[in-house]
Amino acid sequence: MPPQPETLFLAANGWMPNSPRPVLIYRGALPPGGDAADAAEAMFAANGWPPQWRAGIYDYHHYHTTTHEALAVAAGSGTLILGGPGGVEVAVCAGDVLVLPAGTGHCCKTSGTDFLVVGAYPPHVEWDNRREAPTQEMLARIATLPFPKSDPVAGPGGPLPALWA
Repeated sequence: MPPQPETLFLAANGWMPNSPRPVLIYRGALPPGGDAADAAEAMFAANGWPPQWRAGIYDYHHYHTTTHEALAVAAGSGTLILGGPGGVEVAVCAGDVLVLPAGTGHCCKTSGTDFLVVGAYPPHVEWDNRREAPTQEMLARIATLPFPKSDPVAGPGGPLPALWA
């Protein structure tokens, strides 16, 4: 049976559009030991979400209009704010994976110096970084983005397609 994520529903919040689809939080999704960043990249690639970067998470509120995003915490721990200013604080640590539907506000509130995240996106997309209220064109783009064919953690049989239907 595929792992079941925590779900977090975030309504529009001021200038942050968020999404009617839930944020998915997989706790302990990466195996302990070894190189967790390599493991995250391999997991994402095997499940059809090409990894794009290794870094931290920006410390300012932002969202994406061109893609959904998967974030694997490869090392350290931190506190994220999801949903925009005044949003929900979520503690994350090495092994956790978050899947953010397009439009979901996110930023890093605090993290240790060893905090390392691997970011991945569905194939054939380029991510954007938005820090302003969305235009009607941006909202339309978010609403019509293609549906991911595979869960970045559990693959085609994973819970994402059903939870985002």
